[in-house]
Amino acid sequence: MSKPDLMPHAAEERADLLALLRELNPAQWNAQSLCTNWRIRDVATHIVSYNKVSTAATVATFLRGGLRTGSVNEVALTRYRDLDTDGIIDLVARNQHPSGLPTGFKGGIALTDGTIHHQDIRRPQGLPRAIPEHRLVPALTFSLGALALPSKGNARV
Repeated sequence: MSKPDLMPHAAEERADLLALLRELNPAQWNAQSLCTNWRIRDVATHIVSYNKVSTAATVATFLRGGLRTGSVNEVALTRYRDLDTDGIIDLVARNQHPSGLPTGFKGGIALTDGTIHHQDIRRPQGLPRAIPEHRLVPALTFSLGALALPSKGNARV
């Protein structure tokens, strides 16, 4: 059975995220997200930080990060540390359509990463959202098989 193309869903998720980012005030941008040691601005940047990065640069990032997810992501974020909020909004706007590493598994990486991190931004700010079912179900399904995520261990039958 062929896996569904999740790229359109990932682009929709990024569009929803962009709309949220445009509404945040300066205090919110610098507030702690649900991701340890990451502010809202860091999470927003992370979501698109692997777009437009060549395969060689992605491999180099992983090697510099010692192949540990948290360290690799910190290395990836260093490219964007000097961006102000307008720069981050522009970066997210220019990367509405996933490219590079996030396109893996027919967009499963981009959709799932975007959906999870969208919540990492919203929840500490008290900004609830109903995730559209046509995106939520494939993101949850993909997350159950993703080695870097604890979803399978957290799932209840």
